[in-house]
Amino acid sequence: MGSYIRRWPGPRSSCLGSRQLSLVSLWFYFLSLKDSCGEGTRSRHTQQPCIFFIVVNEFCERFSYYGMRAVLVLYFKYFLQWDDDFATTIYHTFVALCYLTPILGAIVADSWLGKFKTIVYLSLVYTLGQIIMAISAIHDITDHNKDGTPDDMTLHIALSMVGLLLIALGTGGIKPCVAAFGGDQFEDHQEKQRSTFFSIFYLSINAGSLLSTIITPILRAQECGIHKKMQCYPLAFGVPAALMVVALIVFIVGSGMYNKTAPQGNIIVKVCRCIGFAIKNRSRHRSSQHPKREHWMDWADEKYDKLLIAQVKMVLKVLFLYIPLPMFWALFDQQGSRWTLQATTLNGNFGFMTIQPDQMQTVNPILILVLVPIMDSVIYPLIAKCKLNFSPLKRMTVGMFLAALAFIAAALVQIQIDGTLPTFPSSSESQAKFINMVDRKLDIKAGINDVPLEPYMVLQCCLESPSRTTCQLMVMFHRESKTDVCEHVTFSSAVRNVLVLTGVFSCYTSAKFSIKGAGPGQECFFEQQFGFGSSYTMIIKPNFTFGADCQNSIQPVMDMSPNTVHMAWQIPQYFLMTAGEVVFSVTGLEFSYSQAPSNMKSVLQAGWLLTVAVGNIIVLIISEAATLDDQWAEYILFASLLVLVCIIFAVMAYFYTYMDPAKIEAQFAERKPEELEPDEKDRKKSLEMTKKDAVENHKEDRRSSRGSSSDEEEVQTKI
Repeated sequence: MGSYIRRWPGPRSSCLGSRQLSLVSLWFYFLSLKDSCGEGTRSRHTQQPCIFFIVVNEFCERFSYYGMRAVLVLYFKYFLQWDDDFATTIYHTFVALCYLTPILGAIVADSWLGKFKTIVYLSLVYTLGQIIMAISAIHDITDHNKDGTPDDMTLHIALSMVGLLLIALGTGGIKPCVAAFGGDQFEDHQEKQRSTFFSIFYLSINAGSLLSTIITPILRAQECGIHKKMQCYPLAFGVPAALMVVALIVFIVGSGMYNKTAPQGNIIVKVCRCIGFAIKNRSRHRSSQHPKREHWMDWADEKYDKLLIAQVKMVLKVLFLYIPLPMFWALFDQQGSRWTLQATTLNGNFGFMTIQPDQMQTVNPILILVLVPIMDSVIYPLIAKCKLNFSPLKRMTVGMFLAALAFIAAALVQIQIDGTLPTFPSSSESQAKFINMVDRKLDIKAGINDVPLEPYMVLQCCLESPSRTTCQLMVMFHRESKTDVCEHVTFSSAVRNVLVLTGVFSCYTSAKFSIKGAGPGQECFFEQQFGFGSSYTMIIKPNFTFGADCQNSIQPVMDMSPNTVHMAWQIPQYFLMTAGEVVFSVTGLEFSYSQAPSNMKSVLQAGWLLTVAVGNIIVLIISEAATLDDQWAEYILFASLLVLVCIIFAVMAYFYTYMDPAKIEAQFAERKPEELEPDEKDRKKSLEMTKKDAVENHKEDRRSSRGSSSDEEEVQTKI
């Protein structure tokens, strides 16, 4: 896991800092880096910089990942027909796997295969997973009765799970390798070029993720199919799969120009072995005859040198502060699950354009590009001028609190939505639907309910039942063709009195239907206005006759009113969450790296990604364990838990003492020979080299941490 990365961001955070990079600067950047590839290739490839292939590869890979992920939860709900809770559980299980596998990828790359081979091999796995996901979304594979619904859902679910597992292994495995591999292409004296590369690298990540989150929901909303046109999930997954193929090909094309460093062992493995030996050695010497040691890690002194033990102590001190952090990610990553599902019950008509529910996720990266420069150029300097001690740990606490406020805002929106929704049957109820087709009032007794039913009206009742079934006294029909108006349905005869419109309309405003009779010229046109989330029953009265006023004999009955709460009401919760992300994620990594030894930043990188994985595991545990009937109550539960964790973290931060890792490392290198133990004298030479590296890295970190205007600090990514 590369030592070139000065700041490794959170899973969704992305910022370019105050130095904005345009397309023109991209072009001049690549021209300036044309001689930056491996020594042996400079004379042969001066006109084709190898960095170009790495940046394009990252752009395509991020487009592939975030494009697939943007529509994933809706695919679970509408294609696989899972309920919201189960769709949320599987979604967060997948995200958790994506942030557990980076540790495996780093170990494989640094210990055995090297970064280049690891990227290539796992990209093949990644590509295969994306292709399998696209195939799993083709409903025609098992749609034997040609009704648009797969007949063998088990096959589609199995293909989906295999595809997601391969994607998690691929995207997580290459996550710690690509950026570090790009850093390997520069020499020690090319610090400026390396810094510029990381800016361009992270810009490509933001561009890929932002564009994919906009484009793939549009592709999903299209209709495709051989026998019956349905929402085009194969296209929404197929385009990211194609981009992943392009990413792999582009990366391999540049193979001859790369500087490929041999694997030199993984520091994470070494740290884990040192900790394991200390625990094992301590458990063997529990008796009182063995003197106590100042720190439990000192029990590794028999096998490992004191410098390594001191470095591990510093890392453990920072990792201890990581314990409360997963709760933040538990709320943050629900933007792609719960918040997207919430958007499906909102009105996305903005007048000049219609926003798909899964497109609302683009608000996050857009706000990041706006908020990061504001934070760096306005907010933080203003706080500094007021001489307020806004330390990194205090910033992180504020970020967690803002995320909690975001979920309170989401709960308020959900309460407004619930007020517009009909009463749905609970898990112990069944739903029956009654339609009065006679021209007189009927008295309906459904369970304990006595309800009068007016002529040509519809009644839905929830009945207590041990098994949940739906009894609808309706005749089904399906769309056969489309007109320019929006929808065109043809009847085989006029003897129809109950119509159920199945499928998803591509037009949300109105639909036009035609009823054709057996005789020539017998056709009746009827137009109905719809809205987001609306449901209607069309009743053809017994006195229906073809003619100019035939539509007067068709009575629409609204079963479910259109969504009246606008999707724009989600913007405040996205704003609060994004502000919390900028304050929490950027500051957290800046703090962590300033408190860690220079050769163990990859350990903290692994720990940071692990907090993301644990946060997603928390979501799936709560969503399965909590038996809350109302979604707004679940939002409040998550917000309350984060506030509690925020208080705990504030207490931990209050008692935390800041360290200077370079000073501590230098102390070990400056020890006199007589102060060394016999087994340490042989390490004196290596300690001197460590001192030199530590001091140089300390100076470099000082330069890079003087302010948020530094190039590498300002760069955040969605890795």
